[in-house]
Amino acid sequence: MALVLVVAAGAAWEPRLLALLDDRPDTVVLKRCVDVDDLVAMASLGQADAAVVAAEAPGLDVQAVDRLRRHGVRPVAVVTAGATADVMRVRARAAGVADVVDDARLDALPSLLVEPVPAPVVTEPAPAHPADGKPVIAVWGPAGAPGRTTLAVGLGAELAGLGHPTLLVDADPYGGAVAQQLGVLEEVSGLLAAARLVAHGEIGERLGEVARGIGPSFAVLTGLPRPDRWMEFRPGVLTRLLEVARARATVVVDTGFSLEADDAEPGSRPHRNQLTLDAVAAATDLVVVGAADPVGLGRLARGLLDLAETEQRPERLHVVVNRMRPSLGWSERDIAEMLAELPLRPAVRFLPEDRAATDRGLVAGCSLDEVAPGSSLRRGIAALAALLAERKSNAFQRRDADREERSPRRQVVPPFL
Repeated sequence: MALVLVVAAGAAWEPRLLALLDDRPDTVVLKRCVDVDDLVAMASLGQADAAVVAAEAPGLDVQAVDRLRRHGVRPVAVVTAGATADVMRVRARAAGVADVVDDARLDALPSLLVEPVPAPVVTEPAPAHPADGKPVIAVWGPAGAPGRTTLAVGLGAELAGLGHPTLLVDADPYGGAVAQQLGVLEEVSGLLAAARLVAHGEIGERLGEVARGIGPSFAVLTGLPRPDRWMEFRPGVLTRLLEVARARATVVVDTGFSLEADDAEPGSRPHRNQLTLDAVAAATDLVVVGAADPVGLGRLARGLLDLAETEQRPERLHVVVNRMRPSLGWSERDIAEMLAELPLRPAVRFLPEDRAATDRGLVAGCSLDEVAPGSSLRRGIAALAALLAERKSNAFQRRDADREERSPRRQVVPPFL
């Protein structure tokens, strides 16, 4: 017996399908759902065995299909004959629907619904970070604005200057500021646009369309335009986005501050901190940044303790103490000895306070290598970028005299994406 859910989206084949299912003693239509959201909600009750969905139904994407399968519901897409039939067929397959039936072959569909689902082929799990992929560098730090975005922007610019095609992704679920720091003003969020492409299985072909080109080797995926729009980013999307991006470029991710996990069922609904958790899990290198003052160091220590309890974390950890200045009354050695007592025992690098340079960059909407190439802060970030680059290749050496010209802050398709 197969209990079936139906989303026809007004298709002409629905009455015929219902008659075919009604004639079969081994199929029962559990509900005719209004849309894909209604379908997923019904599937979560755990009563249905299969779902027949019009291939053109809005919302039929990777996340919806994944959630159906999580609840044991087999999705079958029906393609209506016409000019868009081939497009709809490709879309359904890209969303992960294995069984796609033309409406001209509707008679065969009831038998398909009662067939046992083929057992998946068991293969060795793919490594979290394929050897042939480029680095994913996540910049994370605790609450209190320790300088995550400034460091992420600086690392992206420096790595691009070293000759590495680099994509900077603003994945802060509490409202990103990468676009503002780089003087990029646009109404469409690159991150949300990329999420829609992931959902429709098109991110591999169209990533370059949603990234903003800053220069020949540097591109930016702008973040959420408002903090409340994190709800539009479905679980697992950032992981897929980073997989595609790292096949073409070194990726730097600006993250949020919280590593608090959700106790809800995985994939059941969005979770605000999932963007940060996914970025940390996908990273090959994690750069943890904290402020050098007493409050910042306390938060950094607690953050490193939280990180030590995280199930998935990068093998390479780099701790950066930002805004180091003599007026604090302690030395770099004092801070390094304090942090060395923590479980992860990280190596620590220090960046100096350089308010004049950061203010110049913010006002100009430029990275430090453009407006303050000789500043102490820029030199510190450049040294960290060189360290990160050497882990992948030591073949690049920066020449400031012939540094690449940056494009105006307008939409430029990044050539490497």
